[in-house]
Amino acid sequence: MAMNHARSIRYILTAKEAGRVAHQRTFATGKAKKGSKGGGAADAPKASTLSKEVKSSTVVGANILKEGTDPKILPDSDYPDWLWHLLDKRPALSELRRKNIETLAYDDLKRFVKLDNRARIKENNTVKAKN
Repeated sequence: MAMNHARSIRYILTAKEAGRVAHQRTFATGKAKKGSKGGGAADAPKASTLSKEVKSSTVVGANILKEGTDPKILPDSDYPDWLWHLLDKRPALSELRRKNIETLAYDDLKRFVKLDNRARIKENNTVKAKN
């Protein structure tokens, strides 16, 4: 009986100590600006060690191999034609709806079908969510 009583007292004391430690408030040292992670010296931009010639002739940081080097920038004629059209603006769904479907180019027609299906799916999902 005395042994069980000693165990229960030991459990109560350790539970109280754990409660004190858990509810004890500590403060961080040093002051940091809200949203920053570190001191002000780390926020300053670092000076580049690469020369302008290296920056203009290679794609810095494009190397993915341990033993490799950064690839050289080639003349524009060495790249495929489709590469230069990747950043062209493509028509929106509203603009494609205003045009006649029979006169659309194949790429525009394919884009119209894709965007129209996407819009229809979103509309059906919102209707189902409201019910």
